[in-house]
Amino acid sequence: MIDLYTWGTPNGRKVSVMLEECGLPYTTHKVDIGKANDQFKPEFLAISPNGKIPAIVDPEGPGGKRYSMFESGAILVYLSGKTGKFMPEDLAGKYDTLQWLMFQMASVGPMFGQVHHFLRAAPEPVPYGIERYSKEKDRLYGVMNKRLGDSRYLAGSTYSIADIATYPWVSRFDYHKTNLDDHPNVRRWYGELSARPAVQRGMAVP
Repeated sequence: MIDLYTWGTPNGRKVSVMLEECGLPYTTHKVDIGKANDQFKPEFLAISPNGKIPAIVDPEGPGGKRYSMFESGAILVYLSGKTGKFMPEDLAGKYDTLQWLMFQMASVGPMFGQVHHFLRAAPEPVPYGIERYSKEKDRLYGVMNKRLGDSRYLAGSTYSIADIATYPWVSRFDYHKTNLDDHPNVRRWYGELSARPAVQRGMAVP
């Protein structure tokens, strides 16, 4: 039984969706990132040194030993390796998947997160921040829309951890004031993933 330390954010839900898709049993532990010091308790920092969710503890990790992990993208790669799922076996497919996973980690997550901050959390409007990050968010949607016009999924013809990582961020389209009708290929992809029962279950965690 894997222990999942998480909260209801896109990064947290990447891992709960992955666990559901892989059919791995897990126990959810809520880490309220809005509560002072909850994510910086010594017992959580022992698992996640950066004090961020998500994190997991696998009692049957490498060598059959207890193993803890932080960083959502790394966790997806780990769970894929553990189960043999959602990562193509051929090298080109593997590297395509890792490229699009890194695209989410380096671009989609940080830029969408900045839009969310300036639109929803900043104590007062900051026009420069809103404009800067909204433009970059729109550009990234354009990149995804073009890619998804050429292939069914982000990494190609096969559903992969790249899709699992990106979906929870796109699901916040209302947070970053995006009309998916402006990006029809993304809308098609989003609708297909939204219909997956494991995605629905994972998105309801915690």
